[in-house]
Amino acid sequence: MSHQTGRPSGSHRKPKLVVMLSEVWTMIDPHDLAGLVELGAVVEEAGGDGVLIGDHVALGSNSATEGVPENPRDWLAGWNQDPHFAHPSSLELLSAIASTTTDLRLFAVALLTPLRHPLTVGKQLGTLDLISRGRLVYLPAVSWHEEEYDALDVPFHERGEILDEQLEIWARAWSDDRIDYDGKHFKLKEIYFEPKAWLPAGPTVWTGGLHLHKAVLRRAVRYASGYFPVAPPTPEEMETLGDALGAAGRSLDEMEFAMWLGRSTPFPDAGSCKSLAEALDETSDHMGRGITTFVVKPSQYIDDPAQLGDLVRDAASGLADRWKSV
Repeated sequence: MSHQTGRPSGSHRKPKLVVMLSEVWTMIDPHDLAGLVELGAVVEEAGGDGVLIGDHVALGSNSATEGVPENPRDWLAGWNQDPHFAHPSSLELLSAIASTTTDLRLFAVALLTPLRHPLTVGKQLGTLDLISRGRLVYLPAVSWHEEEYDALDVPFHERGEILDEQLEIWARAWSDDRIDYDGKHFKLKEIYFEPKAWLPAGPTVWTGGLHLHKAVLRRAVRYASGYFPVAPPTPEEMETLGDALGAAGRSLDEMEFAMWLGRSTPFPDAGSCKSLAEALDETSDHMGRGITTFVVKPSQYIDDPAQLGDLVRDAASGLADRWKSV
């Protein structure tokens, strides 16, 4: 199917389930990171495709100006996060999970790379990709929290420019023998970057954002093989992306499209988990538009980590059942 339709022919692909293992502190103690790593192996054994860890370095006092969620299992977003909320280092956690798994993909999502030097982040990404033999997927992001940038002495309003330069530096770092770069934020002369990543093109890059604005579209076309926005892409956004990819000699079929499972389904009350079946029922329409990767936040559906394996099996089989009817 052509990209002008706004639906990739890749919509026939079998759906995949990715499990978020950060922001799950109603399910496991945030200091029990060893226990969290063990849950990665549970996800793999139960048939999950990957695990996802989010990122923040630090939160400031205004991170909850819109109030924290009434139900602690609910989604975290800009300005609704308690500054005491735990955000462990994602790349270290994923490295530990890599050592206990063999096929599970490792997603470093909303990785706030503008807060770090691109060579430092590149070294971490390449090392994790080598440890996991190419299982790393990273989605660099700019985020919303200005105090975090201030604390690390990084200009908040230039974070998009910084990310653009980082993406170009990484592209050169993976493939070129020597890096020479003369940008506004980073200047590199005769720099050698070793070891490279598992594959010559480097770790898998995804992109996302609140919506498909010009910068996200540009980064998707130039660098990304996956698109994971905050809200599912609209048909119009899929058409825009398809046109832009086509103009660059690419296709929507090259992209993996992901969305949050149960993003719009409600909690019955402030103290309870939500219904997995209800969340699964909304996936069929999205599969028909080419979205085949679904990210579940398990603490929205269970409180006991011992139930994670059953949750993954139920979610994966539920996605497969609904995919058959698409």
